[in-house]
Amino acid sequence: MAHFAQIDENNIVTQVLVVDNAQEHRGQEFLANDLGLGGTWVQTSYNNRIRKNYAGIGYTYDEQRDAFIPPKPFQSWTLNEETCLWGSPIPYPQDEKLYIWDEEQQNWKEVTDAN
Repeated sequence: MAHFAQIDENNIVTQVLVVDNAQEHRGQEFLANDLGLGGTWVQTSYNNRIRKNYAGIGYTYDEQRDAFIPPKPFQSWTLNEETCLWGSPIPYPQDEKLYIWDEEQQNWKEVTDAN
């Protein structure tokens, strides 16, 4: 099965659909015309073989990088040009604990059981 992402006029993914392998070679035409869905469709890869990342609703398709980029999670994070994924200014701690990013403190905060 082949996967295609519909992008709007701002290159934001609005939906992702699966196309039978028999139609993969003409996926854009099949979805836009044969199924009457219109719009612009870009193939995406569930195993990230093309366009860096599997497209999701809200992702941006960057034509210059030929990549799907997820929404930026925090203002302080930067885009990794190789993976087209966002990274924190401080690496995630490498222990067995669970952390969440604290944007105000610009650091990882350990998640503790509140029970």
